[in-house]
Amino acid sequence: MITLRNVQKSDLEELVVIENEGFTNEEAATREAFVERIKLITDTFIVAEKDGVIVGYINGPVIPQLYITDDLFEEIKENPNKGGYQSILGVAVSKKARNLGIARILINKMEQLVKENERQGITLTCKQELVLFYEKLGFVNHGISESQHGGVSWYNMIKQQENMD
Repeated sequence: MITLRNVQKSDLEELVVIENEGFTNEEAATREAFVERIKLITDTFIVAEKDGVIVGYINGPVIPQLYITDDLFEEIKENPNKGGYQSILGVAVSKKARNLGIARILINKMEQLVKENERQGITLTCKQELVLFYEKLGFVNHGISESQHGGVSWYNMIKQQENMD
């Protein structure tokens, strides 16, 4: 069984390992970025556990605009109580726990938070090979992002709140 909870400072080392399993060195969030996210956006940094072991996470700040910009990977601010778009800067599942539906469970949790906090929707960027995965979850492809993060082409994927069950 998968349990979800808000991130804690003591999760840092395990999160860095999972991040580096899921992203290249250029794409992966730094340890410093995780420290900042843990401090500032605990409310939208969700950890998935199986048998007491962290197997995945999802995180991102609430932003006023529809699309993610590269500066968010460098500096974030605390989330407002209501409104805005829930961004997802990272969703990753440990190699040993892939294909168990954990990413879907984490995204569903973010959708719940969007509804509870009257957000407009969820915005994320993904590589081309993940576009279909997100489309199956109800996201709409808004085309190639202006993001140059990690030197990769990213796609803007949006799910408006009214399209969440």
